[in-house]
Amino acid sequence: MFARCKLSALAALLLLCCCGCLAPNAVDAAELADKLRDDSELSQFYSLLEQNQVANSTLALRSCTIFVPTNEAFQRHKGTTHVLYHITTAAFSQKQLKTSVSSDMEGNPPLYITHGRNGDIYVNNARIIPSLSVELTNKEGKRQVMHIIDEVLEPLTAKSSSTDLNNMDAMQFMRNADQLNIGANGLRTYRAQVTMNKKESLYESPGLHTFLVPVDEGFKMSSRSTLVDGKVIDGHVIPNTVIFTAASQHDEPKTSAAFEDQLKVTVSFIKEKDGKMYVKSRTMSGDAKHPEGVVLALIVKANIPVKNGVVHLIHRPLVIIDTTVTEFLQSLKFLTDNGENGALRKFYEVIMDAGGEVLDGIAKMSEVTILAPSNEAWNVSSIDNIVRDRKRIVDIIKMHIIRDRLNVGKIRQKNANMIAQVPTENNRTFLYFNVQGEGADAVVTVEGGGVNATVLQADVAQTNGYVHIIDRVLGVPHNTVLGKLQTDPMMSDTYRMGEFSHFNDQLNNTQRRYTFFVPRDKGWQQTELDYPSAHKKLFMRDFHYHSKNLLERHLVIADQVYTMKDLAQMSLTTDQVVLPTLRDSLKVKVEEEAGHLHDEFASHEWTGYVIYWNYKKINVYRPDVECTNGIIHVIDYPLMEEKDIVVSGGSYLPESSICIMLANLIMITVAKFLN
Repeated sequence: MFARCKLSALAALLLLCCCGCLAPNAVDAAELADKLRDDSELSQFYSLLEQNQVANSTLALRSCTIFVPTNEAFQRHKGTTHVLYHITTAAFSQKQLKTSVSSDMEGNPPLYITHGRNGDIYVNNARIIPSLSVELTNKEGKRQVMHIIDEVLEPLTAKSSSTDLNNMDAMQFMRNADQLNIGANGLRTYRAQVTMNKKESLYESPGLHTFLVPVDEGFKMSSRSTLVDGKVIDGHVIPNTVIFTAASQHDEPKTSAAFEDQLKVTVSFIKEKDGKMYVKSRTMSGDAKHPEGVVLALIVKANIPVKNGVVHLIHRPLVIIDTTVTEFLQSLKFLTDNGENGALRKFYEVIMDAGGEVLDGIAKMSEVTILAPSNEAWNVSSIDNIVRDRKRIVDIIKMHIIRDRLNVGKIRQKNANMIAQVPTENNRTFLYFNVQGEGADAVVTVEGGGVNATVLQADVAQTNGYVHIIDRVLGVPHNTVLGKLQTDPMMSDTYRMGEFSHFNDQLNNTQRRYTFFVPRDKGWQQTELDYPSAHKKLFMRDFHYHSKNLLERHLVIADQVYTMKDLAQMSLTTDQVVLPTLRDSLKVKVEEEAGHLHDEFASHEWTGYVIYWNYKKINVYRPDVECTNGIIHVIDYPLMEEKDIVVSGGSYLPESSICIMLANLIMITVAKFLN
């Protein structure tokens, strides 16, 4: 009977746990020390805990919360572990953890709590592993909670144990930086500017703030410190919000203390794929001294807790735009030489390996925009051989350079009525920009040499232009003809027509070499005006036969691809160049034609190409879009005439009409048979 009651009680207890009525992993009549000792994954922290008398007394006699790093966390940790910084003198379940709690370390420095959007909870920079929290009552009847975390908690400490520097605010931290364990990072220059501009109160302010402090190395340019005024200092503080890097939302703008009618500066955190963290200031509304644009700074030492928030040391000041594009690229060498992986380190190395002449050319430009591939963008096997070809890599680098100041705002203006076409320093090569979305949600893409890239970081401002960080190297194709057709917004109509006619099925074949003359969407729209009936049929599934026939005329299949330069050269010696197509042949003549690209932003002389086909003159809008199995020439108008799409009474009937006729014949035959 007693056994049955005991089992029933156990079943009831399990039912309560399943219903969420008890705290996670709630246990009675046990000791936290026992739980720690019995878990092999927590042995390193338990070993330190055993040796600390204050911690042992707390566990035996008081309520507490203990944050326990895993052994794996200790493997990543360098330096001393402060056990009491992992303990509070009150018990907090996950739901009870609010903005901050006081640690049991001398001076009771706070631990900061962040509740992430996805439900994660962070203590400083460490994430609580949600399923492993344990709550119990010790022998003294005191409630105690243990949370397992994925990182060792690091307090701010002095270099000498005899120095009494406990629980300082951000201003005290800067004043005593030379005596603190923050590496070789000096803060004297910035601290002097804070004092000179009477901004100490900003760093002494009680509450929960995020402070971004530039190190002395960032002021090696002799004039930079003079540009640090009160507004610039305000732009380095995010008030009323504590942001540790692990808990930060990627590229989510936060309002800085410099946010008023005349000047509006936001700050956000950016994490690279290699783990490096950056902060970014964006001056959305500026003035003569504080121009609009983005400034990126590498975090050289992150997550330093102080009494009124957290400090991140950065490699250069924010808000200030005082370097040319060339100086910005050269500053990446400083980061690399100092053991830091600059965001564009690989791009700079490729430029210098190619001889450095390109950098000299950029330095002479009064206005310039660089599309700079990220470090990750170069980790593609197809690029390895190209990097060794000096002439080819110089051409590719030049494809990333625009002789104009081009920020997203100007790109959007250019893009208002059509995809923006911009000439590059690579002769006859254009880039094609597209902007989708508004504000912070805007996505900017750029196409060049057959490659579509997304702008990861836009508008990094310099005194003579902009740098935009992109996710691919332009001019090094990675798509087949089909892949390019599928992803390019300018070719969507041709892709759609080829899909329902099954024409596209062949375009992924890497054993063939294609030269594809692709009418851009605007060209198909023009045929709707010229031949409305024919255009309508081309985009109807019932007339897919005509669509396929027409597209076959545009596709050249041979042992080689034909660039526009090739075709222009061939046209010099003959009236018509005959190119083999899947259906029969294509007869064209190609000529170079000087042009003048002019818009409200810039004016450029350029040389383009035109195709003469069947007495029509068709402009080549984008020549030589390279693909892994061929080349695409984007043309302004399809190679067609109205008579190509004619449905006469006896020549062709769509499948649906044939089906209806057959059905009617069958019904008539059956009716006669029944009669």
